[in-house]
Amino acid sequence: MAKTAALHHDGMVIFTLRAPATVKAELASAEARRALLGEFLGSLLFVLLGAGTVIVTGGVLGEKLASARLLVIALAHGLAFLLLVAAMLPISGGHLNPAVTFAAMLARKINVTKGIMYIVMQCAGAVAGALLLTLIIPDSTHGTLGANGLGAKVSVAGGLTTEIVVTFMLVSAVLSTTMGASRPAALGLAAIGLTTILGYLFAVPLTGASMNPARSLGPAFVSGVWKDHWIFWIGPMVGGALAALMHQSLIRADRKSAATR
Repeated sequence: MAKTAALHHDGMVIFTLRAPATVKAELASAEARRALLGEFLGSLLFVLLGAGTVIVTGGVLGEKLASARLLVIALAHGLAFLLLVAAMLPISGGHLNPAVTFAAMLARKINVTKGIMYIVMQCAGAVAGALLLTLIIPDSTHGTLGANGLGAKVSVAGGLTTEIVVTFMLVSAVLSTTMGASRPAALGLAAIGLTTILGYLFAVPLTGASMNPARSLGPAFVSGVWKDHWIFWIGPMVGGALAALMHQSLIRADRKSAATR
């Protein structure tokens, strides 16, 4: 994103426009390359563990979506996301989710060029994770590779609203705990994991609980299951945008409150 800077010269204020960082400039930094690799690997492992659990419990073990399997799927995704965010936090900030990166861009925690590169690597990692699952899981039990889809009798509007709400919860937790002024404590990281688990417990029977466009893209791309796929991009992105707006408004309110003390 282009930025303006004010310079004072001979009593006059001169505004200059700085061009946004280019992809080449970003990749020139070893730190940026490590961050992109971290987002790729983190997303790969999240799909491998999360979607893999869906396939193992459903295809390999032959379980239907009862309460016990729902709890296992929610725990697998929640624990995987928590641990991977914690592992990638010092490397890339631990986004591992295009909705989180989009919110960070809106909240000006990351520049647009780097944000787009993050999203590309997250999606590439998710596809790689889904491809890896086809090598690990027996062919006869692949199914849809854990791709997201609307549940029985769930309308498009209902599914879209579900994704907006649960993603809003998750991204709010991430912004508050990992992108604040101080380094997140263990309790803050636990909040991310618990929010993910709660989101999956609620939304899996309704939409499969995406909350993460990359998590939806990987299995859909490899299995070819694209039905209602747009919901799992628009819903999370809108939820992430709303979380960013709320986060910024709360920060401004805190600053105003501190200034009046």
